[in-house]
Amino acid sequence: MIVMKFGGTSLEDAAAMANACDIIRSRSKRQPVVVLSAASGITNALIRCAELAAQGKRAEAEAILRDKIIERHYVLIANLIKGLREQDTLIRQFKIYDEELRSLIYGISITGDLSPRVLDFVMSYGERMSTAIATEALRERNIRAELVDARRCIVTNAAFGKAEPLFDATREACEAIIRPRVDQGILPVLQGFIGADEHHVTTTLGRGGSDFSAAIIGTVMNAEDIEIWTDVDGMLTADPKIVPNALRIKEMSFREASELAYFGAKVLHPSTLLPAIEKDIPVHILNSHRPQVDGTLIRRNIAPADIAVKSISFKRSITILNITSTRMLGSYGFMKKIFDIFNEYQTSVDLVTTSEVSISLSIESAPHLDALVRELRKYGELTILRDKAIICIVGERLRSEMGIAARVFSRLRDIPIDMISHGASEINITCVIDEARIPEAVMELHQEFFTAISEPGIFE
Repeated sequence: MIVMKFGGTSLEDAAAMANACDIIRSRSKRQPVVVLSAASGITNALIRCAELAAQGKRAEAEAILRDKIIERHYVLIANLIKGLREQDTLIRQFKIYDEELRSLIYGISITGDLSPRVLDFVMSYGERMSTAIATEALRERNIRAELVDARRCIVTNAAFGKAEPLFDATREACEAIIRPRVDQGILPVLQGFIGADEHHVTTTLGRGGSDFSAAIIGTVMNAEDIEIWTDVDGMLTADPKIVPNALRIKEMSFREASELAYFGAKVLHPSTLLPAIEKDIPVHILNSHRPQVDGTLIRRNIAPADIAVKSISFKRSITILNITSTRMLGSYGFMKKIFDIFNEYQTSVDLVTTSEVSISLSIESAPHLDALVRELRKYGELTILRDKAIICIVGERLRSEMGIAARVFSRLRDIPIDMISHGASEINITCVIDEARIPEAVMELHQEFFTAISEPGIFE
């Protein structure tokens, strides 16, 4: 059994969805379980509807629902589904979706309530819509596909907006619902991104969570392989929007891929690999628009390579908090007090550097930044640097390769660096720079490490 996940750009129109269905059919002998995202742009449109409704702009929200969401799916049905009876069945289902969403918009506009719980329920419609159409398209291709509600299979906690899976309950549900269908030769089609808590209330796994859904299902069902189908050829040596000649990485370790995902590589959701690592299930990153390309294979043990750097990634919208206090000098417990504040205000820290009397921390987002800052000021002088970016250089052999740090900072000598982290991880070097300097930094580093590849077999 394998798990196949298709992202929004692989389902954005009739041609893309038909192509995805053909790819699924080509894997039919491997007993696939299919996980689908919403069509590209639909989740954002649903969020916009909810936000406008909360602002009392019901008419504007309903216009987006009609023109950007429902009508777009009607066009998709008309262009993809050939059978008139099947078209009619789907259209009737989408009229129900339309009515339900209009009722939600009305309720939100009256109460002004857009809690994470309500927003999760609104967002769930994107995946429910795409899977309804794709299931029928697969059936027209003589595949015994069956639509399965992921909320019955992926059990989570009640952390709406970024729920975490409860693996024991999820394993039990998947074995009871998905396994019998696979054993009978039925192809289950599930929604990515969504689940439900133990009280059957709809939750989401966070933006980009469809990758995570696929990994969760693959792990609890001991899949042979997890395939993540997207719109690029695999993991690349850099963002192709900045480096057009970026190379495809044929194979990389879980550790390398995890670092890249966490530090900004958009090909993979940061949480995707965590379940797969536990069971050592290979993960393939593949391009649905170019299925003939081998993509990138990610697994625990990879062949040793002579090249130190595998890829360069970056993360935007970083804020640095610098705390200076003479109370740090020779004291203990100071750091714990600082991190207790971050814990209280639910703010994660990316990088930390310290000296005798100061500590610098980088954060990506802080829902309660003003309150966080007020608390931190009690412990010393605080300066805030905004509009920063993290640059991350990743490779399994960074620690053992002599002179890598010198090459990195020599290339970045004309770019001011606010923070450096090297040594905390064996496989990455990270630094913080002005966000506006990202293109320059990435191009310089890519030229340094990938202009003359001594071992071309790793890349393509």
